[in-house]
Amino acid sequence: MSGEDEKRRARAQAVGLFRYQLICPALDAGLSTKARGRLVRQIAAREHIDPFGTPVRYSRDTLDRWIRRYRAGGFVELVPSPRTCVPRTDTAVLEMAAALKRENPARTAAQVQRILRTATGWAPSESTLLRLFHRLELIGPAAGDAPVVFGRFEAENPNDRWTGDALHGPRIGGRKTYLFAFLDDHSRLVCGYRFGFAEDTVRLGAALQPALAARGVPASVYVDNGSAFVDAWLLRACAKLGVRLIHSTPHRPQGRGKIERFFRTVREQFGVELIDTTAEELAATGVDHRTALLELNRLFTAWVETEYHRRTHTETGHAPLERWSDGWTRLGRGPAMPTAADLTEAFLWSEHRTVTKTATVSLHGNTFEVDAALVGRRVELVFSPFDLETIEVRYRQVSHGRAVPHIITRHTHPKARPETPEPAPAATGIDYLALTAAAHHEQIRADGRIGYDALFATPTAETGDTQIPGQLSIDDIDDIDDIDDIADIAGLDDQDGVSA
Repeated sequence: MSGEDEKRRARAQAVGLFRYQLICPALDAGLSTKARGRLVRQIAAREHIDPFGTPVRYSRDTLDRWIRRYRAGGFVELVPSPRTCVPRTDTAVLEMAAALKRENPARTAAQVQRILRTATGWAPSESTLLRLFHRLELIGPAAGDAPVVFGRFEAENPNDRWTGDALHGPRIGGRKTYLFAFLDDHSRLVCGYRFGFAEDTVRLGAALQPALAARGVPASVYVDNGSAFVDAWLLRACAKLGVRLIHSTPHRPQGRGKIERFFRTVREQFGVELIDTTAEELAATGVDHRTALLELNRLFTAWVETEYHRRTHTETGHAPLERWSDGWTRLGRGPAMPTAADLTEAFLWSEHRTVTKTATVSLHGNTFEVDAALVGRRVELVFSPFDLETIEVRYRQVSHGRAVPHIITRHTHPKARPETPEPAPAATGIDYLALTAAAHHEQIRADGRIGYDALFATPTAETGDTQIPGQLSIDDIDDIDDIDDIADIAGLDDQDGVSA
């Protein structure tokens, strides 16, 4: 599969996950038909930002069609054909349209369309140009309109919304650390947190998974557009747990103020007590990177649980832990806790492959054998990023058992690199080639069938040396003055050279 095809399939998966997030609230089995219809109308009335940053709206009929598809065939029915995800408008034309708008901001989409049609003979639709200008933020409030006012938002109940973000932490042994944290919008409770040596998906999961296990499943998670937060893994995890994943609009920080305020508190109260260390300074203490990172997380946990969670918050007037508990008491219930099986399933990764004619699939350099009935089918490979040898094969949401490893060259996913490199193994002191040569020497000496023992004589008590009878050394020849003496020693007749 070419790189372009892979990009198209990735776009299709992103569209499918986006559709699931839209209809997720309406999939609740406890909703009546009337309540579901009212909820669908509310979703249709709002403007949404698609996975590619474009503002979109969907009709009630479209949303209902997606709901029916999901109920009939599951998530796979929401994934469009990859071909439908390819932009049809020439990039050069869109760039020219954007340039015309920047050249004269007063130009409307209709005016830009007229200019393009006059200059090139063709132009995109007015709606396409409007979406382009909105995405590039080339359209602001119309003249005379009141500016947009961003009010202060606060979730009504605990676990209505979590806000996640990452903070650059101290250096440990010269290596940069990153703090992933998730904050409950209602109570300001820090549901999940963890320092790591990388700002990637694996470290994000290390903070989010314990949070879900300890604090329950939130209704939504609000994050920015960092690489770790837009990874397909996070979209899959939220879809499996029924969590609506919301990404903030690029270059608009509204909505992330609470987590940013928490990070400021971390810097002022916790980070100020930390000191960056170099590799030499860390080595001098006799502590490795892994141990130092564990200690940093231990100290941060102690600070969060004993200081931050129990001090009165300046905005709410209550301690985060107190407000969290009071919220559930008011609701008369506890958080929705996931089962161990659901949590494990959510944090598995998956990729799609087409089964070859030989009933095999490839995944990151490894080759697996699958059920021959799946030849030519597009299947889902479900796995843990830390174990690329154990792969479950699914087709249309139905499990077809585990794939049989055929050729294994990689044991973990490329993104699942460890926090610290594994130490170099200690030298054994074993010289394999020398041992092999010694064994070969003994084998030749012991082989009496060919007479190799004549080449490797063993010293005897009588001779005291290893010289074989009849064998001359260089020293022997040097002591002989006449060629006749050589013949006598060799046992040869002087006349014909035949042994006597």
